[in-house]
Amino acid sequence: MNAPDIVMQSYGRCCASATFFDDFYQRFLQSSPEVRAKFTNTDMPAQKLLLRQGILNLVLFSRGLPPTKLQALARSHSRDKLDIQPHLYTHWIDALIRTVEQHDKQANAETARAWREVLNKGVEVIQAGY
Repeated sequence: MNAPDIVMQSYGRCCASATFFDDFYQRFLQSSPEVRAKFTNTDMPAQKLLLRQGILNLVLFSRGLPPTKLQALARSHSRDKLDIQPHLYTHWIDALIRTVEQHDKQANAETARAWREVLNKGVEVIQAGY
């Protein structure tokens, strides 16, 4: 199975966990004071819905969908808008993979590699728009 298919199946298992997105944000916000500061006054229930769709867009891009949605995300995260600096995505990817490993009971080293490959491909598009 290729990386996008591994991730799609793993993501389905993670989404079945009621606390997946809460656990991700807890881990992500603890990763750095700079990350935590970016989420001051954020509507977290709405943010979790955006995250759910954003991850799906990253997976779909890795499966061959055009980068249109990721480019829109790049514009909203650019220095002129939310100012999400490129180095912060390392925290995001690491927190997400660690949360996947916690919630996907079938996850293994191959799953983590697949997630990293898929996420990096899409995050590069977002970072390029900074």
